[in-house]
Amino acid sequence: MSLTGDQIVPQALPSNEAAPIELSVVMPCLNEAETLAVCVDKALAALAENHIAGEVIVADNGSTDGSQQIAIDHGARVVPVPLRGYGAALNAGIRAARGKYVLMADADDSYEFAHIPRFLAELRNGADLVMGNRFRGGIGPKAMPVLHRYLGNPVLSFLGRTLFNAPIGDFHCGIRAFSKDAYERLALRTTGMEFASEMVVKSSLLGQKMTEVPTTLKKDGRSRPPHLKTWRDGWRHLRFLLMYSPRWLFLYPGLALMIVGLAVMAWLLPAERPLGHVNLGVDTLAYMAAAVLLGFQLVFFGVAAKVFAISEGLLPEDESFQSWFRYITLETGLIVGVLLVLAGIGIALSSVVSWSHAGYGPLPPVQMMRRTLPAMLCLMLGTEICFASFFLSLLGLKRS
Repeated sequence: MSLTGDQIVPQALPSNEAAPIELSVVMPCLNEAETLAVCVDKALAALAENHIAGEVIVADNGSTDGSQQIAIDHGARVVPVPLRGYGAALNAGIRAARGKYVLMADADDSYEFAHIPRFLAELRNGADLVMGNRFRGGIGPKAMPVLHRYLGNPVLSFLGRTLFNAPIGDFHCGIRAFSKDAYERLALRTTGMEFASEMVVKSSLLGQKMTEVPTTLKKDGRSRPPHLKTWRDGWRHLRFLLMYSPRWLFLYPGLALMIVGLAVMAWLLPAERPLGHVNLGVDTLAYMAAAVLLGFQLVFFGVAAKVFAISEGLLPEDESFQSWFRYITLETGLIVGVLLVLAGIGIALSSVVSWSHAGYGPLPPVQMMRRTLPAMLCLMLGTEICFASFFLSLLGLKRS
C-alpha cells in the first residue's frame, strides 16, 4: 500500500507478502481485454476512495488476448486457472485471496464497483453472504436480455426461494460478497455457471446469514457475445436446483402419488364408482396400484439421494432427517416388507380358495381383479421395501 494525500491507494502486492487486507475483489476473466482495464481501475478507485485496504485479483481462465498483462499493468494480481469454467475460475481466485472478505464481480464493465462499500458494510455487520439485487437497483437499457429479465431470472430465483427458503430476490446477480471463512465452509463443487446458484443454496442450507443490497446493471462494454448461453446455462441452473432438493424432486411427488393411489384404490375396491358421466372400475384400480408403486420408488430415490448427498458432503447434515433413522432401521423395513408380502400371499390364497369353491371353473374377471390387484401390490411393495431397506443400510455405512 502507498499513501497519496489522505487516500490509501491499493497496489499489487507480491503473492508471498503478508498484508492486512480486508477486502479482495475477484474477477473471472476469459479474453476480457476490451473491458478488463476499466474494471480493475474502477475497483482500485473504489477501494482507495473509501479507505478500504484491499486488492484486486484477476482469475484468468486461459485468455489469449493479452488480458493477463493488462491486469498486471493496471495493478491487479493474476491467478492462472487451467480448469475452464466460470465456477472454476472464481473458486481459484477466491482461494488465492488474502482478504478477510471477498467481493466477486464480472470483468465486463456491467457492474458498478462504486457500490463496494454497500457490500462491505453488510459484511462488517455480520453477514456471511451479501447478494446484489439488480431488480431493486436498476437494469439499464439492453443490459439484460428480455428472456433473462422476465422469465429466466424471476423463475429460477422463485424456485430457489421456494426449494431452499433462501431470502434472495436475484439468485444470479454477478456481483456479491462474502466472508472468506463462510465461503470455505460451503465447499462448493460446481465449475460452471451454476456455481452462482450453488453458493446461495449451500449458504441457505447451512443457515448462514444472507442479505441483499441494491445494485445496478448496465450493458457490458464488450463487442463480442457473452460467454453465457441462455438455454444451456439456464438448464444447468434448473438441474442443479432440482438435484440439490431431493424432497421436491423425489419425496413430495412420490408421497402424493402414494396417497392418491391408496385413497382411490380404497374407494374402488368394493365396487365401481360413478364420476360424472363415467364409471371408474378395475382399469382405474390397476392404474392406481401402479401409482402407489411408482410413488414408493420416488420416495425411495429421495431418501437414497439425501443419504448419498450427506455422505459425500454435497448437502449438510440434517438433524430432522437423521432422527428418522432412529425409528426407520433395516429391521423395521424388513418387518414391514415381510408383513406386506404375507398379506399379499394371504389375499392370493383366499382367491384360490374362492376358485376351489367354484370347482376351479371360470370366475367373474372383474371380481377376481379386485383381489388380484391388491395381492400383486402387497407382494411387489413388500419385496421392494425389503431390498430398499438393505440398500439404504449399505448407503448409511459411510455415514455411520
